[in-house]
Amino acid sequence: MGGAVSAGEDNDELIDNLKEAQYIRSDLVEQAFRAIDRADYYLEEFRDSAYKDLAWRHGNIHLSAPCIYSEVMEALDLQPGLSFLNLGSGTGYLSTMVGLILGPFGVNHGVELHQDVIEYAYQKLEFFIKTSDSFDRFEFCEPCFVMGNCLEIAPESGQYDRVYCGAGVQQEQEDYMKNLLKVEGILVLPLEEKLTKIIRTGYNSWETKNIIAVSFAPLVLPKHRDNSKPKAVPLPTMFEVRTLQDLARISIRLTLKKTVAGPGPLPRRRLAHNGEQLRQRRAQHCGSTLRSNRYVFMSRLIPGPMDDNNNRSDTEEEEEEGNCRILGEPEEEQEEEGEESREGGALLHEAPVNLLRERILGLPLPEPLKMYMLHYREK
Repeated sequence: MGGAVSAGEDNDELIDNLKEAQYIRSDLVEQAFRAIDRADYYLEEFRDSAYKDLAWRHGNIHLSAPCIYSEVMEALDLQPGLSFLNLGSGTGYLSTMVGLILGPFGVNHGVELHQDVIEYAYQKLEFFIKTSDSFDRFEFCEPCFVMGNCLEIAPESGQYDRVYCGAGVQQEQEDYMKNLLKVEGILVLPLEEKLTKIIRTGYNSWETKNIIAVSFAPLVLPKHRDNSKPKAVPLPTMFEVRTLQDLARISIRLTLKKTVAGPGPLPRRRLAHNGEQLRQRRAQHCGSTLRSNRYVFMSRLIPGPMDDNNNRSDTEEEEEEGNCRILGEPEEEQEEEGEESREGGALLHEAPVNLLRERILGLPLPEPLKMYMLHYREK
């Protein structure tokens, strides 16, 4: 399933294509997609395929096509503080994006059938937390994964605000899925070859909307030996009491973010009409097609008028060049850097400055406490 949009050269270009094709329609979803590089969830030997709009499977490891994940994220209508259950959580890619939106006071649970996939998901989660440039731009709701068949969830488990199932659901399994949902909650699932959004409007009332036609592998049915009782899957505790130290870290980080220019949602980017124009604008704005290590604020977020040949005027290009600002650097320093960094016609890339990290490291605190404030992240 997939192939709805053109492949990208990198994660940003893939998101550009999804946004231009209207698969990504909201700022929150765009920011979450840009924050996590899809290729990081591929095995190394398959990374070249990460930016194609195609599903990928290797053994038990599976990723849906980007266009499917886009429709799912939009349909879930995520908000900070909600509870989320991912049935068939797989690599954790979707759960991690959801966690960026839910924030520190949300609930983020996943059920996965295969133990090796859960181990893979936790490896990728640790890599994201420890190394991602995007982590400090959000307050994260870390996902928790449990092993088991999602059709055997313990009856006493709580209900969720948002539920997604990543495998094909048959009509006879629909009511079971609905019962996992709170009133006013949203369930998104592939139901009989259609990606479907179900809203629980009351205790026994529902609204159903078909989104797009899809093809998913069906849910694996539980296997029971004769006369044996089914093994119920216990979900994690819905709400745990947070320690005062944890709450203090959240509060201090949020306060510090308000005092620095850098951390915050990833900036929106303008769209071009085709892949070639995307590459040209990326080169015009930032001097290179490699965007992964540069964050840019655009003071103009709405495209200006274009002529009949889809070419911008010289005035527009000069204005946008002046509106391209790298975080944490004054305008004069950027101009000097632009002249000094080009040697022999090549642009020398520099790592971005994580202003929140620098601010925390400058606090008059013991080193172990600073590392706790940084979630023990590597530089």
